[in-house]
Amino acid sequence: MATINPYLNFNGTTEAAFTFYQSILGGQLNIMKMGGAPGTENLSEADKNLVMHASLPIGNNVLMASDCVESMGHKLVPGNYAYVSLSPDSREEADRIFNALADGGEVEMPLADMFWGDYFGSLKDKFGILWMINFNNASH
Repeated sequence: MATINPYLNFNGTTEAAFTFYQSILGGQLNIMKMGGAPGTENLSEADKNLVMHASLPIGNNVLMASDCVESMGHKLVPGNYAYVSLSPDSREEADRIFNALADGGEVEMPLADMFWGDYFGSLKDKFGILWMINFNNASH
């Protein structure tokens, strides 16, 4: 069976965002910088320090990201086109993750028991990434 691994783009804040996510979710953070890739010798020092690829395993999935490098024609266009949806193992873990991600961000929908039976909330973190936290009451 295939797996789905969200891939995020940032405007120079990938390393800060993923260090933040790792502090909340744990896991082994792996970061590769642009300067380590072949053919990047002519990039500015600032561009060489941007993240080419970051990965953070979360359960059986991997959250991945990179910085957009404008000098290479990549431009970030922020929007509400994607959420990262996490399904914690307990209500307590849902609360912990939600509150940590909401710090410095903006809560869209506070965590609450929903009409469909789950404990759910959504927010935008301080990096502009949209998150859904969903604990399925029935499966636990």
